[in-house]
Amino acid sequence: MHGRLPPAKGVKVGPSGSTRVVPREDPVPWDGVYFFGFLEFAADWGERSVMRSFVSSVLRELRPSGIRRFFDLISQTEGVISLGVGEPDYVTPPSIRQACISALEAGRTKYTSNCGISDLRREIASYLASRFGLSYDEKEIIVTVGVSEAVDLALRAIIDPGDEILIGEPCYVSYAPCTALAGGKPVFVPTRVEDQFRLRKKEIISRITEKTKAILLSYPNNPTGAIMEKEDLEEIAQVARNYDLLVISDEIYAELTYEGEHVSIASLPGMKERTVLLNGFSKSFAMTGWRVGYAAGPSEIIEAMLKIHQYTMLCAPSISQWAALYALREASQFIEEMVAEYDRRRKLIVNGLREIGLPCFEPKGAFYVFPSIKHTGMSSEEFCESLLMEQKVAVVPGSAFGPSGEGYVRCCYAASYSEIEEALERIDRFLRHHQLPRVAMV
Repeated sequence: MHGRLPPAKGVKVGPSGSTRVVPREDPVPWDGVYFFGFLEFAADWGERSVMRSFVSSVLRELRPSGIRRFFDLISQTEGVISLGVGEPDYVTPPSIRQACISALEAGRTKYTSNCGISDLRREIASYLASRFGLSYDEKEIIVTVGVSEAVDLALRAIIDPGDEILIGEPCYVSYAPCTALAGGKPVFVPTRVEDQFRLRKKEIISRITEKTKAILLSYPNNPTGAIMEKEDLEEIAQVARNYDLLVISDEIYAELTYEGEHVSIASLPGMKERTVLLNGFSKSFAMTGWRVGYAAGPSEIIEAMLKIHQYTMLCAPSISQWAALYALREASQFIEEMVAEYDRRRKLIVNGLREIGLPCFEPKGAFYVFPSIKHTGMSSEEFCESLLMEQKVAVVPGSAFGPSGEGYVRCCYAASYSEIEEALERIDRFLRHHQLPRVAMV
């Protein structure tokens, strides 16, 4: 069996024009632990620099998630109260877990249809009809590996090189990178606290070009907790119709709406045929690790998404799909109980932050609050890192969610009520210790 011969030392390797060089083995001029330590570092650095040229230029330019650095710090620090991770503190309800066990015992562990179990897609269609007044055939629905995959599939299904996607921000961290990885150009559309972080028609229109293909909506919003009322969505729908744009609507937090009912933009006149609706089970049923989501939309778009999905994922996890089917059929009461508890925590953290001098508008969806720290004179990253190191409270810098997020931090109130109370006390101590200015809410 013949392997590839190693390149001669000091010779350029790789594709034509490559700058990668395998260094010569020069004699070691002297002994010493320090020097050999340096050689080990240099060899490691050289190997990594050689490997770097194999990495896609797109990925070399792509910045790592701004959230992950703080999660790494959290994992290295004991006694942390985390308001950082957007994950329910609830365990998946026992009945849903039992449905999974039953599926395992029944041997339902094989591949499913690429687009998902037929019964599950029909149940999703029934759920969308009863909750949001939407009418979908099962052929217009694809089950995905979480909503994260659905976002990626939707973008890759529609983007040609250079296409522009309008993204309201602050926004979830994956939207812009997924757009870029698909060959598109993310165009941020800022939202402001004065508008309660709602996406506005004039801001969208001012950024539309001949290359604009779609608007990516995310309401209820991560990281701000903002929602869009029906009249707000009607303005966006008018823009989409007038400029012939598609809408990708990430509605993973739809069930976590605290005042009024969630309205899907797909339910507005003329919008079902130009909207790809994304949703899933992670937040509403506390099934984050099960990795099951879905997309519903025009059959042409769903078929395009399916082409990518069948080559990259084949299908969503079978046992997760069976559990999701049970969740929709039998576990809706869990949502009501969970939302009521989140609402209680929402009021606690909003009032608590205001009392200690961190102003924030009242979020009406998801499980995040987005207080301003502009008056402290610290950047978002400085504030978060200092708070973590000194008081062991983890929050996420707003700058991780886009340019408009600078000067804010994201706090997730999916932690327990007692943890939120303790976190508020620690944040108060932090502000007092640094003698940071406080803003009174009127």
